[in-house]
Amino acid sequence: MMTSADIRQAFLDFFRSKGHEIVPSAPIVVKNDPTLMFTNAGMNQFKDYFLGNKPAPFKRVADTQKCLRVSGKHNDLEEVGVDTYHHTMFEMLGNWSFGDYFKDEAIEWSWELLTVVYNIPKDRLYATVFEGDVKEGIPASSIALAKWKSLLPDEHIVFGNKKDNFWEMGETGPCGPCSEIHVDCRPDEERKKIPGHTLVNKDHPQVIEIWNNVFIQFNRKKDGSLEPLPATHVDTGMGLERLVRVLQGKTSNYDTDIFTGTIAETEKITGKNMTSAIARQL
Repeated sequence: MMTSADIRQAFLDFFRSKGHEIVPSAPIVVKNDPTLMFTNAGMNQFKDYFLGNKPAPFKRVADTQKCLRVSGKHNDLEEVGVDTYHHTMFEMLGNWSFGDYFKDEAIEWSWELLTVVYNIPKDRLYATVFEGDVKEGIPASSIALAKWKSLLPDEHIVFGNKKDNFWEMGETGPCGPCSEIHVDCRPDEERKKIPGHTLVNKDHPQVIEIWNNVFIQFNRKKDGSLEPLPATHVDTGMGLERLVRVLQGKTSNYDTDIFTGTIAETEKITGKNMTSAIARQL
């Protein structure tokens, strides 16, 4: 069984092999950006590259970013302690393209990493595709759909609306349609009874999103309008805690080696059974 450290390193090694520069995690407290207090996504430190305010030093980068979601547009506080896969602070694996590759390559490489490197069974994976939004004049993601159709059967592709499949960092800034990858971790008996595609984005505890491929094409302005960016970019994010849970065959993030060491030490210090306490909380 791969450790969390092995899983993290495999991600970085894979994208290094695809020509990505591996860069450090940015500070959690955001500097010089009045629109954000904390880093809530891996793309925060690259915002100026997406907007064209600064030239990117590399066309392709990858990293693992420490994120905090406790306020604003992306706020996971209400989910923590309710389910087994949300955290206020978490680690996000990501790869980016600044005006270089786009939807085809991003999807192809995510599929290769998950199914070839990590050996996740293909029949457990589902993809979502943006259905478009008439009100905002945004067309459906036909390129992403065509790519997924070359990799997955139609019943494993789910169309999503603006809420689920259009990603925005905050009220303003770079944004675009996205294509999520979900994994069905239910036992085979349950999977035979209820098709996985009917549970995607339905808050099922064992059918969870693990990776989001965001295609940065627009800038959301203060007046709420969208303007096309001068170049298109890729911004992906995969939760390490969720990925480790899947690869280690657990039903909760808290049962992975990311958390078990800390839980064990806490039990020694307090003399309490923290595993039972966490189970009761959830």
